[in-house]
Amino acid sequence: MTRRPMRRIGDLLPETARSLGLEEELRLARAVTAFDALVGERVPGAAGAARLLRANPAALIVEVDHPVVGQEVRLRAEEILDAFAAMPGGVRAVEIRLVSRRG
Repeated sequence: MTRRPMRRIGDLLPETARSLGLEEELRLARAVTAFDALVGERVPGAAGAARLLRANPAALIVEVDHPVVGQEVRLRAEEILDAFAAMPGGVRAVEIRLVSRRG
């Protein structure tokens, strides 16, 4: 019995997601992870209170818990957009659109 060479699970995920029709969900999950890391690093006051809902070339759709968090994200929008575009899993977007959390 011959063994196949070992592969990293991270290398298998895109292929598996594509075969299951989940490629878009995997792309969004990676973008959300990248955005969370970026916000934690660049806008610590918004960490956990600003969440990426969608990412496309037109806009990053970000849900915020409080108006003051939205204001902070808006003030740092250019920095966030540039940094997000440079991250693995990030997207080059034109703007950030904020939505308030319903609660």
